Amino acid sequence: MNTHHPRTQRIHMKQLVIGIAGGTGSGKTTVTNKILEHLDRDRVAVLQHDSYYKDLSMHGGLPPEAVNFDHPNSLETDLLIQQVQTLRSGRAVERPVYNFTNHRRLPTTQRIEPKEIIIIDGILILLDRRLRDLMDIRLFVDADADERLIRRIRRDILERGRSVESVMNQYMKTVKPIHLQFVEPSKHWADIIIPRGAENTVAIDMVVSKIRMMLGEVAVR
Repeated sequence: MNTHHPRTQRIHMKQLVIGIAGGTGSGKTTVTNKILEHLDRDRVAVLQHDSYYKDLSMHGGLPPEAVNFDHPNSLETDLLIQQVQTLRSGRAVERPVYNFTNHRRLPTTQRIEPKEIIIIDGILILLDRRLRDLMDIRLFVDADADERLIRRIRRDILERGRSVESVMNQYMKTVKPIHLQFVEPSKHWADIIIPRGAENTVAIDMVVSKIRMMLGEVAVR
């Protein structure tokens, strides 16, 4: 599908971009859903960095086992930045759809309409200054390493068709080192760090109150 829609009518609105970062299995999606419980979901667009993984063909013909899928270079962050800018300009985008089982992008895309609130979710979204600069609120969801590993194992087995052995091998070989090299230090760029994830209702309430204040209660129930 064509990503560009030059004839699409621009929609002018007051917008708020929220970045939700954190280590793998930290509970970013759960925190996102908790925040969404307080919002009019029809006025929120959610972009997950995971959707922008490069197709396997973009890795120079390397087999999957030779690709470090946890490294920032495995993601097409430039496209994410471009699409966030497009949404902020009031135009819709065609977001990629990625198949984690075979590491391929599907030929179909998902149309995302511009909304008052844009939430960006991903472990590495605070690394790129260009992406950070598009965010009005930057959150980092912090969680115990053992809890994150357990959640990662559960997710990759149930949702991505992986074996326990492959998940553990990937965790030790790339996930943990990349977390220590890139993800953990990116906390420096967060406006708010949320320990214990969605269990931290005080932090969630603070974030919702901040959204309400910044948007003047537009898009908030």
